[in-house]
Amino acid sequence: MWVYILIGCLFLILIYGFFTYNNLIELNNKVKEAFATMDVYLRKRWDLIPNIVETVKGYAFHEKETLESIINLRNNVYDNMDNNTKIETNEKINSNIKSLMILVENYPELKANQSFLDLSKNLTKVEDEIANARKYYNAVVRMINNKIEMFPSNIVSKILGFKSMKMFEANNDEREAIKVSLWKKAWKYY
Repeated sequence: MWVYILIGCLFLILIYGFFTYNNLIELNNKVKEAFATMDVYLRKRWDLIPNIVETVKGYAFHEKETLESIINLRNNVYDNMDNNTKIETNEKINSNIKSLMILVENYPELKANQSFLDLSKNLTKVEDEIANARKYYNAVVRMINNKIEMFPSNIVSKILGFKSMKMFEANNDEREAIKVSLWKKAWKYY
């Protein structure tokens, strides 16, 4: 009798293990899909950066430090980076792009340049796409991290070697609101 109960318990544990494993694989694949989607937008921004820097260089050639910082980050080979390195590098790029846009405020002729306006518009669009993709990515990472860290699925995930994943978080610079007064200046002329 006890043998049948023990076999039944082991069978239930085994079934639970299979379901948990399949759920972890499904969530892991969702994380990969979410990152791949976000990666497309990160790559778009990555490719826009040299054009923006070149446009700004023509007007702000003495702002060498800010421009070199962005160029140095951009010079890394994007395709050779792992996901965590891409996240970390893009967090640094976010900060540098913010500095670049603040720097642009000092150059009214640059703000009026059509090619800069087009690049800036494209960058804004890509940043919005990245923000939306980041929300989805973080939601899926939260789901898999919950599964990996919560009892009793944490036992199965430890046995199978699943580890918590890094979220794409805003850095301190991104948490602060940017204060740009373009519209106040524009209203003076109307």
